[in-house]
Amino acid sequence: MKVVILAGGFGTRISEESHLKPKPMVEIGDMPILWHIMKYYSSFGFNDFIICLGYKQYVIKEFFADYFLHTSDVTIDLANNHLEVLNKHGENWKVTLVDTGLNTLTGGRVKRILGFIDEEDFMLTYGDGLSNVDLNKLLDFHKTHKKIATITTVSIANMKGVLDIDEGNIITSFREKEALDEAIINGGYMVLNKKIGKYIAGDNVALEKEPFSKLSEEKELMSFRHTGFWQCMDTQREMKLLNKMWAEGNAPWKIWS
Repeated sequence: MKVVILAGGFGTRISEESHLKPKPMVEIGDMPILWHIMKYYSSFGFNDFIICLGYKQYVIKEFFADYFLHTSDVTIDLANNHLEVLNKHGENWKVTLVDTGLNTLTGGRVKRILGFIDEEDFMLTYGDGLSNVDLNKLLDFHKTHKKIATITTVSIANMKGVLDIDEGNIITSFREKEALDEAIINGGYMVLNKKIGKYIAGDNVALEKEPFSKLSEEKELMSFRHTGFWQCMDTQREMKLLNKMWAEGNAPWKIWS
């Protein structure tokens, strides 16, 4: 089964890093978060990837074109114009890199790559989020209910104090966050049927708006609830958090040896 990764956005919320490279190429440890996501999928036996490119796409293309240089020791004989790769650390991956447009929204990017998918269902996720969701159980759940789309849903806690404000803008109560203040959000790690293409008019459609809204109205959108680890990387603080977890050997998404 193919795994589609959305990696074409501008990453404006982490502009300190993304002005130099696409957000999926921001590093956790010494490897891009995109690599971490792919290693996670590969741990479950999913090795056929389609990466939707856009902003600074050449950075991602060059990374995979020179993958051995990034992951192996090399001897470069400049006099004879020869390069020898030592201690190869290749991956059992097939990676299709597709230019899906600079300003294309998420739905448009998905629609553009449907022609590269030969099965009815495919996996989809964002290039900036890590999790330890059980991908086999996710896929089994999707196959069981036979709906068009399954999204992994996660809970995020309210990070601040909670205010109640009346119509006169008077704060009537102030309290610290509680478990009941959690919001359930789309955590990525989705499984979609190719029928999703009928719900996407073109490049200017965000998958998370009209298509998912329509699917929910038609009861074709299912939630796979994940209560384990999930973390996106939208800010410098979140990038530092993920790097700290990796450096300390406490990265829940690292299930490979």
